[in-house]
Amino acid sequence: MLAEERYRKIMEILRRDHTVKVGALAELFRVSAETVRRDLDYLEQAGCLKKVHGGAVLEQVDTHEPEFQERAELHHEKKWELAQLACRFVKEEDSIALDAGTTSLEIARVLKRGYHSLTILTNSIPVVWELLDKPSFTVILAGGKVHAGEKSITGGACVEQLRQYRVNHYFLTPSGVSLQSGITSYGFGEVEVQRAMCQIAARTVAFCHSGYFDKVSLMKVCDLIRVEGIVTDSSLPEETRQRYEAAGVTVITPREPQSLS
Repeated sequence: MLAEERYRKIMEILRRDHTVKVGALAELFRVSAETVRRDLDYLEQAGCLKKVHGGAVLEQVDTHEPEFQERAELHHEKKWELAQLACRFVKEEDSIALDAGTTSLEIARVLKRGYHSLTILTNSIPVVWELLDKPSFTVILAGGKVHAGEKSITGGACVEQLRQYRVNHYFLTPSGVSLQSGITSYGFGEVEVQRAMCQIAARTVAFCHSGYFDKVSLMKVCDLIRVEGIVTDSSLPEETRQRYEAAGVTVITPREPQSLS
């Protein structure tokens, strides 16, 4: 059996059973376990599945996310690491779009301390509140419907207003990144805003803590090719970083000296 036939059959079994085992595939295809592992490596790098001990699984879609206040109390150190790395991309007088993610609020705090003059475009009420005492910043809050649970502005009016602007950077804060499913997030209103911010930015960089790798949320924001890189914290396993890099995705962590050109 040719490799391409094995790939197709593996995906058929995964869609039916949601999991495959190396031993069962080796017996089915009458090949060695090592050959099956190479097949799974190839399909994982192609973003088709996720390898686990002894086999592989299809990615599971996470349909629930805690509200803003609950998320704001989680992963402080990881968010702080991510926010520090934002300074690699920003220079004085830049314009930056920040969405309503809790990491965006931490980025706003870092930018507030590190820069004198920036323009911040956002739909996040906490980001605006954080920057109120920074008069040298130009802060623009897109108007629209208030989403109380997310402490944000969403809706058609918000999206249309965002589309009137152009910014240097959009620091996208997703709820999941995946080689198979791309950049994903929760909630139609929030995803609409994130898509609009991608469209108006000269550069989009995803800021995603390590626990969100290989995780799929309810709605797709964009393909991985749409972002110039993913910034994450130092807890990301080296194997995961290498796997994403092998697929052509730039991954930046505190321990990696590279930056985007």
